[in-house]
Amino acid sequence: MSAASERTQSTTGHRFAGDISELELADYQRAVRLVLRHPLITATWPDERALPRVRRFAAALRRDFAEAFGYRLELHGATARLVRVSDGLDATQPAVSRTGRPFDRQRYAYLSLCLAVLGRAGIQITLSELADSVGGDANRITGLGLNPDHGPDRRAFVDAVGWLEERGVIRLADGSSAAWASDPGSGEALYDVARDVVFALFRPTRVLQHVESVAALLDRTMASSGNAERRAAAQAARRAVVESPVVYHADVEPMVANHLRGAALATDLARLTGLRVERRAEGVLLVDTAGFTGERFPGTGSVAQAAVLLVVEMTDRIADPDGRRVKRLAPPDPLSRQQAMVDRVDAGLPTATLVVLDDAAADQPYPVDGGGNPDETDGGGRLPFITDSFLREAVGEIVRRYGSAFGAQWHADPERLRTEAVALLERFGATTTVPGGVLVLPLAGRYRHTVAAVRQRASAETLF
Repeated sequence: MSAASERTQSTTGHRFAGDISELELADYQRAVRLVLRHPLITATWPDERALPRVRRFAAALRRDFAEAFGYRLELHGATARLVRVSDGLDATQPAVSRTGRPFDRQRYAYLSLCLAVLGRAGIQITLSELADSVGGDANRITGLGLNPDHGPDRRAFVDAVGWLEERGVIRLADGSSAAWASDPGSGEALYDVARDVVFALFRPTRVLQHVESVAALLDRTMASSGNAERRAAAQAARRAVVESPVVYHADVEPMVANHLRGAALATDLARLTGLRVERRAEGVLLVDTAGFTGERFPGTGSVAQAAVLLVVEMTDRIADPDGRRVKRLAPPDPLSRQQAMVDRVDAGLPTATLVVLDDAAADQPYPVDGGGNPDETDGGGRLPFITDSFLREAVGEIVRRYGSAFGAQWHADPERLRTEAVALLERFGATTTVPGGVLVLPLAGRYRHTVAAVRQRASAETLF
């Protein structure tokens, strides 16, 4: 902790938001939540009121983000960008198109190439010029390419452009992008390029041609002393809580787990975000009572409702004294899962453009030895295993039991409902998928006694 931080804490009794008055504290916490949810803020994204809220507390936000999380908040022109530290890969928060389609490799590649082209462009560019330039770069990459006359390529390119347009990187000045998207030969669109947003978005910490593995982009800070090591562990603990729906002690390093167990973390995050930290023997979660995250659980919609009902079925099966004893399995090693994700990302690395440096500190693979603490759910660190066949039967029974609460599409395809419900539970840390079924994580017990009822409405029936 710096001397300035120590003086602030001694006079106010708080480590963070020390110079924020109690009258302004709620507005400051709203600004913290806003920046954490939207690391890129422009004049129009996520709305017109966001940037003034951040600018109002710019100095305090810069200081607290740096001290609490090791993040860097940059404000340039009409742009605020939170440069975050990544401790690991996260497959649960993909970029999504305007229609809700998660980005795949092709869309991410087009998005990156669009940013590279816009960085070289002037203050305006037409959609066809952008497509030609991106196509020229993409066609030099083996296995990528871009042909605007090919429907899948054009749709992927339009999704990437729409992502940029939605965030104010480019702004439509004339014409229509919809006409071009339907037929590149029949329409055109002219865009203004917000260069400050382009530069805020594309700020790699490494020359990408020198990156031999995505693991090189993860945090590899080496502590120089015991105090620095403890500070880094505390920052990693706070990052984990605000970035993940739930953090299990078994999934993090022992020193980080110690900070998760401490009372200071809950106090600090409550002061910063205005949200309550809930601690249990197995881990920690930040209770979202203010719409902090884009997706919430339990939530609305058929998939979310099926997911919480499925949790009830699974926990009842585990706790059923009259049924067969549920098999327990050791959970997958979190570091091995990280390495598997690193390998999948690295499989798409364009090696033809890689420039290997003769450097003693060359990129190293993600470490897979070591690990966190044993899981505390049972003496052997094992978790209840629920089979796919049980899940299919449970979802089928849920659809039959609640009838018209689920639409015709789910009655016709309950397997899709099962797949999406299980995926949602995994995103929120309630289950983890393994061959043949899922392992039920401790968070699921939170919803064990949920009681569902069908509420009648004028035009339809919905759960809860």
